[in-house]
Amino acid sequence: MSVLVGKQAPNFSADAVVNGDFKTVSLSDFKGKYVLLFFYPLDFTFVCPTEMHAFQEKLADFKKLGTEVVGVSIDSKFSHAAWLKTKKTEGGIEGVEYPIVSDINKTISRDYDVLIPDAGIALRGAFLIDKEGVVRHQTVNDLPLGRNIDEFLRLTEALQFHEEHGEVCPANWSKGEKSMKPDESGLKAYFG
Repeated sequence: MSVLVGKQAPNFSADAVVNGDFKTVSLSDFKGKYVLLFFYPLDFTFVCPTEMHAFQEKLADFKKLGTEVVGVSIDSKFSHAAWLKTKKTEGGIEGVEYPIVSDINKTISRDYDVLIPDAGIALRGAFLIDKEGVVRHQTVNDLPLGRNIDEFLRLTEALQFHEEHGEVCPANWSKGEKSMKPDESGLKAYFG
């Protein structure tokens, strides 16, 4: 497993479904914005639609943070479009508004090192990318383990707080809570 944190996020250009239309989406399209890029195994499966809807439910919160949400799987753009037309009650993702990228050649999944070669699908990888295109956080879950979308919001807020104030965010930090200066005196003051 490659650790991409601190490195430039691998750029890509691929077909996607955006607001019901087929478009070419590149990571470089989002330069100057934060990006939460997430991979999921397959359309028309079981844990995946729960995550797709959970990201959609928090999309306005991500937008308030200047963060674009982009989903990626190895399915075709046609499969994505069909899944987007399928009602939630039937296992579909109707109502999802963020771009869903087709990684049919598996190059993006390979570049982000989330591809399961023997299965030909991606693990549940998620990458928080800053405005300069640098990966600042990554997590990879096994197939049966759904993600907590609120944690990605918290991490985005922590990154932005650090960038603005230069202070660091301790364990379990949430917006509005105590931070610390990144030195010994800051640590002592935090615990003091």
